[in-house]
Amino acid sequence: MSPSRPRLTAAQYADGILAGHRVTLARAITLIESELPADADLAADVLDRILPHTGNSRRIGISGVPGAGKSTFIDTLGMHLIRDRGERIAVLSVDPSSPYSGGSILGDKTRMERLAVDDNAFIRPSPARGHLGGVARRTRPAMLLCEAAGFGNVIVETVGVGQSETAVRSMTDFFLLLTLAGAGDELQGIKRGILEMVDCVAVNKADGENKPNAMRARAELADALHLFPAATTGWVPPVVVCSALAGDGVSQIWDIALSHHMHLEAGGHLAAQRRQQSLAWMHELIAIGLEDSFQHHPAVKQRFPELEQRVRDGQTSSFAAARELLLLFLGGQQP
Repeated sequence: MSPSRPRLTAAQYADGILAGHRVTLARAITLIESELPADADLAADVLDRILPHTGNSRRIGISGVPGAGKSTFIDTLGMHLIRDRGERIAVLSVDPSSPYSGGSILGDKTRMERLAVDDNAFIRPSPARGHLGGVARRTRPAMLLCEAAGFGNVIVETVGVGQSETAVRSMTDFFLLLTLAGAGDELQGIKRGILEMVDCVAVNKADGENKPNAMRARAELADALHLFPAATTGWVPPVVVCSALAGDGVSQIWDIALSHHMHLEAGGHLAAQRRQQSLAWMHELIAIGLEDSFQHHPAVKQRFPELEQRVRDGQTSSFAAARELLLLFLGGQQP
């Protein structure tokens, strides 16, 4: 955070967020994204204060193959929510980061041209920094902050098809996979595990000469989804076509998201799913914290480079090296 700004207290952060102050919300997200140990306690305090005011939004995850038009789709969907439904929307867009420099493109605000200038929308690009294959490790608390600030719809846009789907599935209620026809990805490019997680599949860019191809892709994907066992909630994922650029079919996809939300609530699945997600988040944070502590342990840091080289040269096994490092970390106790 900028040194010219006075450091806010946890109470000031919470009050500003609950009052809907966008600048305070942005600063709070910066705080929880901070890698500085000195910010961790303050971030935890802020989250505890706003926690009773969270959980009232619709949490939507959107992913898709590169070029599927995710940002254009979100821009069109967001304007539908704002103009036609009088609602507010927050978009947490996780950008690709360099594995070497950590740099991030952060270009989503330029791709969501209408949302970027609308007071009823809040767009927050966050660098992935290699966590969970594309979903920033701070996305969950950022979602809670947006909910506390009064945004009734929170969308998480992931980098692309890959590991990130498991992460976005673990933090949202409705998972939409956006794909397109004619790119050779209708079936072979979409992993089975991803199709097993979706709540809806939309074939985008179904306009002009590409519309027949989109309809064929929709039929193929629908046939593929029928091969999977039914979800424990009883929901059957629909496959639809849309054109985000023309605006066709986007409002219908939102109607599907609303139907899915009501379906989960009616069966008691929504509350149970969110409780499980909170526990999963706790476990994830414990694992991240332990890994950080391990990496910064003085004895481990000293011994690590030599053991890495020995494993690389075939002088010791990975098992033996890992066990030695864990023993150092645990102070000689058996792992």
